[in-house]
Amino acid sequence: MQNNNKFVFWAPRVLSIILVLFLTIFSWDVFDENLGFWQTILGLLIHNIPAILLAAIIWVSWKYEIVGGIAFILAGIAHMVFSVVRVDYDISSAFSLIIDVPAFLIGILFLTGWFKKKK
Repeated sequence: MQNNNKFVFWAPRVLSIILVLFLTIFSWDVFDENLGFWQTILGLLIHNIPAILLAAIIWVSWKYEIVGGIAFILAGIAHMVFSVVRVDYDISSAFSLIIDVPAFLIGILFLTGWFKKKK
């Protein structure tokens, strides 16, 4: 039973950090645009706003797991809606599940840890 509690505690935290690092990879395309130093910094900042927000949520969720549960599920829903609205449904919309499914899983794991702690 103790191993199960450790898994429920650590899994959402580790997976959420991995998801944030994965999201930062998408900001690297700013280096291909041959911009100046400050424009590159601004581009990196703008591209990393979702990752920065999720990192702040991870920081709060480390202690208050319900925040992480709700926030990651809402982030998955928001990304799914924005992906469908932004493009016509085709194979590229299915690729958005690479971000949505882990966000839902992380949110569920945070909520599971919160329910276990609550008992």
